[in-house]
Amino acid sequence: MPLAIETTNLTRRFGTVTAVSALSLGVRAGEIFGFLGPNGAGKTTTIRMLCGLLLPSEGTACVGGMDVTRDAETIKRRVGYMPQRFSLYGDLTVEENLRFFAGVYRLSRRQRRQCVLETLERVGLLDRRATLTDHLSGGLKQRLSLACALVHSPAILFLDEPTAGADPLTRQRMWDLLYQASSEGRTILVTTHYVEEAERCQTIAFMHAGQLIGAGSPEQCRAELGEAIFEVDAVPIMRAAEVARATPGVSGVSVYGSTLRVFSQTAAGLERDLEAALTGCDILVRSIRCVPPTLEDVFMSLTRTARDVEQGR
Repeated sequence: MPLAIETTNLTRRFGTVTAVSALSLGVRAGEIFGFLGPNGAGKTTTIRMLCGLLLPSEGTACVGGMDVTRDAETIKRRVGYMPQRFSLYGDLTVEENLRFFAGVYRLSRRQRRQCVLETLERVGLLDRRATLTDHLSGGLKQRLSLACALVHSPAILFLDEPTAGADPLTRQRMWDLLYQASSEGRTILVTTHYVEEAERCQTIAFMHAGQLIGAGSPEQCRAELGEAIFEVDAVPIMRAAEVARATPGVSGVSVYGSTLRVFSQTAAGLERDLEAALTGCDILVRSIRCVPPTLEDVFMSLTRTARDVEQGR
């Protein structure tokens, strides 16, 4: 399958700070590609470079066959971009906002009329077309922001945390719209810090401190995790976490609801050693079992490894 987006050693510096470092990846045409990482990981900077809004310091990137350095102005008009912060005009109506963005994308007057109405219907805002944008709820503003990115029918969509702060129903509605856009052949690159949203993508890339630390399908990422995961049900849980971290063979511990997730590169004998260490500290152990990894486990493991490398461990 051809690549809709391709980067090679893509780098962006702001003074002495490197926001994105030597990023090399490929996004297949027609797929939903997820960028997963905490705030400050470099996701937004990457999207801004790919949209032609920010020039790279080093490296190359092609979007829809166009070079982000040479063809930045053309890329801006041909892709759809939904920024993390709303770029809507609160004193305009829903329809006026959409007409404005249709004009920015250089649609003719006839095209504007048709595309605006079709897009309003697509995102479920046709009955709100005369409502001032400032009077919309946060969820409806997110839908309008997505509509502004879709109005010119772009082949490639860049969405920067499109469901941030949304309630579960709004998030589901947004993802239904993204699946619809994907089914029409559009390539979608979406950033998120919600691990459960990464499960909805065909391919995900994990970012940490401006660097790519892992990539693949959700199934592939879980299968290739180089650590065993133990679920430990013990009380008191925070004391149990302290003891588990000090147990030989344990590479990481995280609290997961009312249980612990204990990571180990050598699973043999660890269950026995953990139980002995915990009971030896008068901690009640209800159960210890080896469990399949979640994407959150994968992200925690990759991030911990990246931090260890940074600190020279």
